Amino acid sequence: MIPRIDLVRLSGGDAQALRDMHVAATEVGFATVHNTALDGARVREVIETYREFFKLPEADKAPYDMSKTGSNRGWGAAGSEQVDPDANPDYKQFFDSGLSLPKDDPRLSNPFYAANRWPTKPKGFEQIIGRYYTDACAVAMAVLRGVAQSIDAPRDVFDGAFDAPMALLRGNYYPSRPVWAGAKDFGIATHTDYGCLTLLATDGSPGLEVRRRGGGWIQLSAEPGEFIINFGEMMEFWSDGAVRATPHRVVGGKAERISVPLFFNPSHETNVAPMGSDEVVLAGDHLSRRYNETYVHLQKR
Repeated sequence: MIPRIDLVRLSGGDAQALRDMHVAATEVGFATVHNTALDGARVREVIETYREFFKLPEADKAPYDMSKTGSNRGWGAAGSEQVDPDANPDYKQFFDSGLSLPKDDPRLSNPFYAANRWPTKPKGFEQIIGRYYTDACAVAMAVLRGVAQSIDAPRDVFDGAFDAPMALLRGNYYPSRPVWAGAKDFGIATHTDYGCLTLLATDGSPGLEVRRRGGGWIQLSAEPGEFIINFGEMMEFWSDGAVRATPHRVVGGKAERISVPLFFNPSHETNVAPMGSDEVVLAGDHLSRRYNETYVHLQKR
């Protein structure tokens, strides 16, 4: 069973909420979180803003095509990402944005802090998505403090690692499953997330499937205003295996689906080697390796 957690109770140290988060972090790898600073109306506004962008003609999206611009900010066309080398490239579209830095900030030369590429249509895209990014990062940090406490670490153990987060906000557009799709075609194929914590908003449509530890799949959805959280490979490594990264996928069905994950990752120079070890593994190096394996245009390079 996937725990459902009240974030206000978790942040207040409620014993049951902490037990539920402990199960989510150490056993299941997933939970849903409600009672956050982001309500359903706010999430629906973000989802509809992404939907308007994805419905634009290809010519309007082409200037932001990451495979052409060389940036890791902007639009990814269908087939531009391949999370499972044994499956075909994923048939979803997506749009990525991240931390906004001043124009003279030297970190802009680092791909993880690249300048955002904001489309001019739909109107207000930058303002709506940019504000959501900031507020979603605050929610993710509150969740992460609860995770820390649930595994008997200090609540603030991760705080110093997120002063300049490599947090990536993504809008995903899953069309209805194409008629040509076969056994190796997915909206997104089976994978574990690469980073630390994922805070996922969805339009409430079914589609996400979580692998059960004993085999089989659990269908998981959440209405706007309730969030699905899961943990990535970086967090599993960083916590020395205490926190679990769980495989999941989107096969796709008759209805289209919009989801908005925030991949909440620490600053580039953060050492994410197991706590207490003498190893040094930079968060940026870990993500670079995984991105190079995933993006089709980077694979070709």
